[in-house]
Amino acid sequence: MLDMDLVNSAVLLDECNTETLMQEARELTGLANPNSPTALKGWLATQGIKASSLTKSIVSELKGEINNEKALRVLELRQELSKTSTAKYKTMQECVCSDGRVKGLTQFYGTRTGRWAGRLIQVQNLPQNHLDDLTNAREITKLEDSELMGLCYSEPIPFILSQLIRTAIIAPKDKTFVIADFSAIEARVIAWLAGEQWRLDVFRSHGKIYEASAAAMFGIPIESVTKGSDYRAKGKIAELALGYQGGVGALKAFGADKMGIAESELEDIVYRWRAKSPNIVLLWNRIETMVTKAILSPGIMYAYNEVLFATYSKKDKSLSIILPSGRSLQYYSPAVSTYRGKNSITYEGLNQTTRKWETVETYGGKLTENVIQAIARDCLADSMLRINKAGYDIVMHVHDEVIAEVEASKSELAMEEVLDIMKISPEWCEDLPLRGDAFITEYYKKD
Repeated sequence: MLDMDLVNSAVLLDECNTETLMQEARELTGLANPNSPTALKGWLATQGIKASSLTKSIVSELKGEINNEKALRVLELRQELSKTSTAKYKTMQECVCSDGRVKGLTQFYGTRTGRWAGRLIQVQNLPQNHLDDLTNAREITKLEDSELMGLCYSEPIPFILSQLIRTAIIAPKDKTFVIADFSAIEARVIAWLAGEQWRLDVFRSHGKIYEASAAAMFGIPIESVTKGSDYRAKGKIAELALGYQGGVGALKAFGADKMGIAESELEDIVYRWRAKSPNIVLLWNRIETMVTKAILSPGIMYAYNEVLFATYSKKDKSLSIILPSGRSLQYYSPAVSTYRGKNSITYEGLNQTTRKWETVETYGGKLTENVIQAIARDCLADSMLRINKAGYDIVMHVHDEVIAEVEASKSELAMEEVLDIMKISPEWCEDLPLRGDAFITEYYKKD
């Protein structure tokens, strides 16, 4: 259910803060609406500052280049005013039911892989919380005291409110949440499907895949890969970015530079990771080959390791990738063409960037990602059914995470039982090592 006291106070506090910021911006610029990009660009021009646009990245660049204190403050105000910290709070106000709960937050089979898709509040895409004292921040917000919040926190009010969005989802009186998620589920599934034995051995023992990956890549003892070390950072970024045929670009996209890794090292990290994960590299190639053959030979079924199958029906214009669970992924009107001497696989579908129905190009790594995320989804669905059968009420689930509402007095026992259930592999992948992590909380958050 929702903590409407927090929700309503957050909206009011943000509106008051926005008006304060707007008034300061008006006084500095003399503009009636300093939040207008056209008007603000014109004002910046009078200050000798040329801005092609006022996107987040360009405003950040301008701040680092100018010495004009007034213009600098105006750009800071622009950044603060552009943050939509209360959009989800307002959606909560619109969606809350008479019993204080929100229904219909996820759509069954809302994505290509069969995963649930977020709706309304979009719980699949909530800001993470990094404040150490969420409870205190919640209480200050309910007081609607912006001055007190300014004294307690150095961050802007919109940032604090964004940190609290998750916590607006609370357990009813005398109940609490058990929040449990699969540990490194996609890394486990890809290791299992590819047959990468050393990775499976890691997941069947200590489970420290970042450390084990770095140790394998750089030929050092795993004991020397400590938390906060450069080696662990490289192992972590490699695991996050490279599993689906990513390269240097993927490492950058996952923030390699923010982790202090020099660009000159990125190519070497890609090489080392692939060299130590040859069966995963083979998996990308084999899935692409299997799909290509299926498209070129309608009606014939092709298999990978006898757990993954692909077949193309010319009549239905549909390519099916049949998963170990028996469920299938569908690709409409697939085709194989040659581009620069290499096969290119396409299908008709929704472009996730433009949101238009068009021809979409894919490849071995992307197909592997679809398959792995689909298998992970099936593992979650299996666990959810078991958890529900054990008598626990699942009120929400996000990606690979389950949120169960339990009696507060029995929360410890419930958490242990939920974790035991999440260790159970479905019958179609009995040798896949699964494990969950869990914690108990009165309101939703990231542990």
